[in-house]
Amino acid sequence: MPLTEPAQAGNAATTRISVAELLLLASVFVVAACGLVYELAAGALASYLLGDSVLQFSTIIGTYLFAMGVGSWLSRYVERQLVAQFLKIELLVGVIGGLMPAGLFIVHSLLPPAELAAFRTLLYALVLLVGALVGLEIPLVMRILKDQFSQRYALRDLVSQVLTFDYLGALLVALAFPLVLVPQLGLIRTGIAFGLLNVAVAVWALWLFRAQLRAFKAHALACALAVLLLVAALLGAEGLTTWAEERFYGEHIVLKESSDYQRIVVTQGNAGTRLFLNGNLQFHSRDEYRYHEALVHPAMAGHGAPKRVLVLGGGDGMAVREVLRYPSVEAVTLVELDPHMTRLFSTLPLLRRLNGDALQSPKLSIVNTDAFGWLEQSRERFDVIIIDFPDPSNFALGKLYTSSFYQLVDQHLAASGYAVVQTSSPLVARRSFWTVASTIESAGLAITPYHAHVPSFGEWGFILAGRRPWTPPRALPEGLRFLSVEGLPALTQFPPDMARVPTEVNRLSNQILVHEFEQEWGRVH
Repeated sequence: MPLTEPAQAGNAATTRISVAELLLLASVFVVAACGLVYELAAGALASYLLGDSVLQFSTIIGTYLFAMGVGSWLSRYVERQLVAQFLKIELLVGVIGGLMPAGLFIVHSLLPPAELAAFRTLLYALVLLVGALVGLEIPLVMRILKDQFSQRYALRDLVSQVLTFDYLGALLVALAFPLVLVPQLGLIRTGIAFGLLNVAVAVWALWLFRAQLRAFKAHALACALAVLLLVAALLGAEGLTTWAEERFYGEHIVLKESSDYQRIVVTQGNAGTRLFLNGNLQFHSRDEYRYHEALVHPAMAGHGAPKRVLVLGGGDGMAVREVLRYPSVEAVTLVELDPHMTRLFSTLPLLRRLNGDALQSPKLSIVNTDAFGWLEQSRERFDVIIIDFPDPSNFALGKLYTSSFYQLVDQHLAASGYAVVQTSSPLVARRSFWTVASTIESAGLAITPYHAHVPSFGEWGFILAGRRPWTPPRALPEGLRFLSVEGLPALTQFPPDMARVPTEVNRLSNQILVHEFEQEWGRVH
């Protein structure tokens, strides 16, 4: 039975038809927005928990789109009570999709690392289920519109209207998700909030078609329960996130913030303070001195009297702290993409103590921008360039390990200058380490690979590069806890299990390093 009498029945009927049409088309907009949020949330969560990788997003999105196709195909078998079926699907999508990020995060926190296969199975099962349900929605909305307003819509007009609202909703969410939703709400609350929007569609469908629904009270009760469940989850989201993250990190969380670029978490336990970016450990205060001394001093002391120093990455200020040990240093430029990092490590007392207030030094200039772009535009030259980027776990980071990037580094090195790159583990990621070595050599620089043991990371690698050969320095700054003049030559010796292997050059056009890194570290996890 149509929702209203034909338009000829009068103005009141026409008004009711307009409201109904508007609400149904708004449903298309909301359905598209919610569906894309669930897709993006699943991809972001997979990258966050399983490794920040293009692979995670690609497989999640591919699986989700396939499931939507399956759902659209299955819609042909929904023949009767279209409104009731649509209402049920909206409630299922709202509850399952809305709670999916929270549920996955909790499961991941409870599972031991050896059970990651079970987590992946659950992840893709939920993606398939939510995708199939979302795929059912649009065909059902189109059929409901056709049934209710067949006199007002030709098929081409109906398809045009529905797809316009569908794509518009997708566009707005695609822009809002990384710029507003995740930074302001986080993944868990974003998922729940859009789950409530899906349930809102079910509620107004319940009101709009109340005269046609056979079991109105049962549908109303289901809507009420779904709203209560999601509202309760939204109110408890902060506590849930804290509990899950503390389970994940294993220590008390003293700071957790999301910037436009990453999730920043600082934990504190009996052994000290740890920094995590997107779930990956960046340093532990009990042994970070080993890493940062090994990163900075071979190049700085090897130069002799560096005056101008460039630090790329390293927004925590630890590398800058070591650079400032040299009285000859006149100016340090720190190029860090995320202003959130440099703000936290220059203002919070706990973090300022860790870097010795290095980010407050009058010798330091902080530039918050992309290092690749900055090197392309700058004309400055430096005596020492210290490159302290996260590992090349995705293509955005992988470009900072390419021959194109190292050619830019070479252009900014003074004639007698040195650059040094943190280069992952030559033991765990042997091919990745030597790929970086081959790539730096392809830029025309002579290299000196070396390694140091950092308990929090294991055996860790670095590559020193310059236009002149490096020789071990005869003196180091006073007060170092790890490096010594006598011990430096040993760092350049590689045992057979870390010795050089033939590798290709990592270029912007192939990014082979990202694939190698993922394969090698994937064996560990």
